[in-house]
Amino acid sequence: MIQRDSQETQARAAIIISQGGVIAFRTDTFYGLGADPLNQDAIRKVSELKGRGDAKPILLLISDLRELDRFISEQSKSFISIAERFWPGPLTLIGIARAELPIELTLGTQTIGVRLPADENVRALVRVCGGGLTATSANISGQPPALSAKDVEHYFAQGIDLIIDGGEVTATQPSTVLDLSKPEPRLIREGAVSRGELKEFGVR
Repeated sequence: MIQRDSQETQARAAIIISQGGVIAFRTDTFYGLGADPLNQDAIRKVSELKGRGDAKPILLLISDLRELDRFISEQSKSFISIAERFWPGPLTLIGIARAELPIELTLGTQTIGVRLPADENVRALVRVCGGGLTATSANISGQPPALSAKDVEHYFAQGIDLIIDGGEVTATQPSTVLDLSKPEPRLIREGAVSRGELKEFGVR
């Protein structure tokens, strides 16, 4: 079911998330699949929807910087400096995951990717849904990212409890993904934040 984004729709989304359901919503980049990151069954639903045969860890969006401690156990000076420089923004940072996070989320990597989006409305949705949401792209694995609510509906005829229509995606690139779980930073994916912008932090 597609519903236009509104406070009422976001309130409904929060109920669905609290009950272990799955929503689709426009993130600060492309449309994503949202579920409670601490609910193992909900995360399994997301993975089944995606058809993730390649089994990749699922990244998260947080509503506020204070939520970071719920998911990242160790924050190096480099992690803090880069977060302060680029957040809110389209940069996903990978850090050491808290031990209590579901293995379905980390897939045994002991790490987790987290992003604080720049879009205030996206942060508001994540906030009413508990402060953290999964945000893996709302498409079948291997297919192009969903640019609209209709694209999401096309990919998933069933299995999603609510598709929030936040309008057409304006982003042209995915988020940049930077692994800070080890002493040396490693650029996993160059996206909206360029390699050059990260050079001062030791990214080659």
